[in-house]
Amino acid sequence: MTRFALTLEFDGTPFMGLQRQPHGPSVQESVERAVHGVTGEQAVLYSAGRTDTGVHAYAMRSHVDIAKQIDAFRLMEAINAHLRPDPIAVIACEEKPADWHARFSCIERSYQYRIANRRAPLTLDRNRAWHLAKPLDAEAMHRAAQALVGLHDFTTFRSVQCQSASPVKTLDRLSVRREDDYVIVETAARSFLHHQVRSMVGCLALVGMGRWREQQVAEALAAQDRQALGLNAPPHGLFFVAARYPEDGA
Repeated sequence: MTRFALTLEFDGTPFMGLQRQPHGPSVQESVERAVHGVTGEQAVLYSAGRTDTGVHAYAMRSHVDIAKQIDAFRLMEAINAHLRPDPIAVIACEEKPADWHARFSCIERSYQYRIANRRAPLTLDRNRAWHLAKPLDAEAMHRAAQALVGLHDFTTFRSVQCQSASPVKTLDRLSVRREDDYVIVETAARSFLHHQVRSMVGCLALVGMGRWREQQVAEALAAQDRQALGLNAPPHGLFFVAARYPEDGA
């Protein structure tokens, strides 16, 4: 049995999320079906993170265990052939030790949220960015965001469906910058609560629009109450960017 690490890129628009769902298509189901087509085996896909309906990934790290003798490049090419026409691609594949785990070995996960900040409707980036026509103050958003960095109780920014044992998380980074007509929010942590990134982005957008004072983000955090949340950003602007492991270095 060989453990293969897969790096997945996918457009989450047609899926109910990454994890297998009983009520609709998932990225996991598509990849497992492709692996079965290649190997004839009922392999299970394990991934560094979970994504909601409509959330995308640039480089989701996952793994499967396969008994068939096959090299990593051939496996990648064959899985990609079987994935068509689903908007999923294996962009890297390598063998890993049996004790390496895509989820449990991961020490940091990073996300990016894209806000299209212009009057004109979206065409090429439809379903790949949150469209806000009202001008945003990205610098104010960045300043407000720094109150969320560090070890905190993120109950305010946690979905009521969240299954995490504790609302306490350490946010390593949270930054906001403008790139032409886009406001880009980037964040990283060892792990996140369900809807945490989208909830943080929603509140920062309120600051950017001038509907919240910068200090209100810190006040919402301190409230430790979901009722203090101002806005939950939609899923389609969110991208899983990368998963980091001990062997990757700093």
